[in-house]
Amino acid sequence: MKGWITRCIDWFYLPIFRRWIPKELFRYGFCGAANLCFDILLYAGCYHFLFHRTNWQLGCVVISPHIAALLISSPIATLTGFWLQKNITFKASPLRSSTQLFRYVMVYLANLTINYLGIKLLVDVLQVYPTVSKALVTVITVGFSFLMQKYFTFWRPRQS
Repeated sequence: MKGWITRCIDWFYLPIFRRWIPKELFRYGFCGAANLCFDILLYAGCYHFLFHRTNWQLGCVVISPHIAALLISSPIATLTGFWLQKNITFKASPLRSSTQLFRYVMVYLANLTINYLGIKLLVDVLQVYPTVSKALVTVITVGFSFLMQKYFTFWRPRQS
């Protein structure tokens, strides 16, 4: 499966991209974009169909549908993202898988915090539609994530 996905992605790595974009960055972007689409579709599906755009009463806590959708979609998309980045983009990292996963979860928690605060601000304060809010906040986390994944989660020594 890993080899097939890698070959499919590399098929799109056309000569025009090779001049400007390193293969690792291209694979990161491709995997990230695919996982981002999956995450947004999963979020929208949860918001519209699972939570039916209604608040959920959980004992003494009420969770709004846009936050409930975030709590369901984020862990799933995080696991698929980890698998893609570990096995497709940053497969040369010498770090143990458990170390990578721990670091990936740390970056995930930072992104979850950014997502939570951003969605709460956009939806509850600025009255932006929830799916649009999620997409906007995700744009902010993409740059942060790439830097953290490359230089922290999947770190590898510089080759001479």
